[in-house]
Amino acid sequence: MNQKKPLSDSTLSAYGFSLRKQPIVRRFTGNKKVHFITQVAQLRPDTSLLLWGSHPVPSALPEGVPIIRLEDGFLRSVGLGADLIQPLSLVADWSGIYYDATKPSDLEQLLQTTAFSAELIERASQLRSSIVEHRVTKYSTGSKSWHRSPELLQTGQRVILVAGQVETDASIRFGAPVIQTNIALLQAVKEAEPDAYIIYKSHPDVTAGLRARGQGEDKVHQWCNESVSDVSMADLLTQVDEVKVMTSLTGFEALLRGKPVTCYGNPFYSGWGLTKDMVPIPRRTRRLSLDMLVAGALILYPIYVSKATGKITTPENALNELLEWRESSQNELSVSRKIARFVIKTLFSQP
Repeated sequence: MNQKKPLSDSTLSAYGFSLRKQPIVRRFTGNKKVHFITQVAQLRPDTSLLLWGSHPVPSALPEGVPIIRLEDGFLRSVGLGADLIQPLSLVADWSGIYYDATKPSDLEQLLQTTAFSAELIERASQLRSSIVEHRVTKYSTGSKSWHRSPELLQTGQRVILVAGQVETDASIRFGAPVIQTNIALLQAVKEAEPDAYIIYKSHPDVTAGLRARGQGEDKVHQWCNESVSDVSMADLLTQVDEVKVMTSLTGFEALLRGKPVTCYGNPFYSGWGLTKDMVPIPRRTRRLSLDMLVAGALILYPIYVSKATGKITTPENALNELLEWRESSQNELSVSRKIARFVIKTLFSQP
């Protein structure tokens, strides 16, 4: 792992960030003097270069300039990233980025080498329990629930969830070397599990119309028993027996809830002995407990910023704020619905 110093104390240049993301970068780095640039010639001396996600390194970048990649964390928000909802967590990675399995990231090296203390593992266990108890997922979206039909309950047929992804995402480009489309994933699962009841859930950004559907995704019904969209992932995960993914974070969320997970790609949580891996990643040699994985991915790796104060905070405080945020959002939605119903009733009751 590259030698780090606190981002707040570093000389930082940030390349290719939109105006919307610039205040977010300042908040999460704790650095009010981030220098946003549009060309390499504007680099300051002795600077580190911030890039978003898998953004290409700018051409003609001088040799030896440290690169730090920023990306959303795993406890993010109430609402979708593509819907411009600001995050509660980001990650800053000096080696790569967690979804790029072509090379080690800070997270991978952290999981491979950290001596997890008993206190840290206990903290991770409590954090995981709180996430599960309060039904928290990355976006905390979905208004409907799903339950097994009487027929499924009677037959005891295994229920498998296949999680759809945005096929143009970098996590597939850099983390799924074999299967790279939702329809191909469904076909592979159907072939491997011909007797199972297969549920397909499209990605929330696709459901909301914010991102394009995948190749042939209009034909998913040919390869699954049921397709769902506006269903709470937290509720759905309690109802299924197993989860199959390419690189989706849904696999990590399923692990938190004790569900078996099969990976057809190389997400950050695969390769540690916790998942069934269809595409092995040999350099990940350590066997982790679930709470070691949680400690690395949710406590040590991300940066959390309080929605209330704008200051760096703990994952536990961020989780509490996320719960308050979700409750207030639901209340606002409830009020909006009541107003809409009143208006409709008034309009249609007039003679």
